[in-house]
Amino acid sequence: MLDSVLLRIAKSSILGRLDDSYSFDKEKLLKDYPFLKKDGAAFVTLKYNNNLRGCIGSIIAHRTLLDDVVGNAVSAGFNDPRFQPLTANELPYLTLEVSVLSEPKILEYKDFEDLCNKITPHVDGLILKHEIYQGTFLPQVWEQLPTPKLFLEHLSMKAGSSLSIYEEHPTIYRYSVDAIEGDYDEVLPL
Repeated sequence: MLDSVLLRIAKSSILGRLDDSYSFDKEKLLKDYPFLKKDGAAFVTLKYNNNLRGCIGSIIAHRTLLDDVVGNAVSAGFNDPRFQPLTANELPYLTLEVSVLSEPKILEYKDFEDLCNKITPHVDGLILKHEIYQGTFLPQVWEQLPTPKLFLEHLSMKAGSSLSIYEEHPTIYRYSVDAIEGDYDEVLPL
């Protein structure tokens, strides 16, 4: 179940980081929205004028969905190593997206061609793991990398390797997401 409350949690978490006097009642949220008590894995993506501004998430559920969204919203805004921390001046130009991930499942495949044939563009998120290499792409990345070959090639680079990693048959996990997006100014805080 995905609810706009996830966007409100993400926005409120960012507001709380920018203004120490701002807070929200987690206990009330858990009472009003029991699904937030369950362990969940979520990514929070921030875009500034439609350009990536921060994206941090969990691929494996290891805390409540509430805590995961709060922690990843703050990390996306202030701890993504690719960007400077957010400033209050940027907020009106932000778009928020919260993606809740399904449990990743191993994808069995014979070779690179078979792997390309088994993944579903615009649906599958993938995790690549092999020795010291690890990376993931949410299904939303298919918008920029629309073919399985491009998607996998860039996933290997994100993991710190090259396309040749597929010759070593890395472990590939598949997952799906439920995502909700909204303009920062239109999302009501908690």
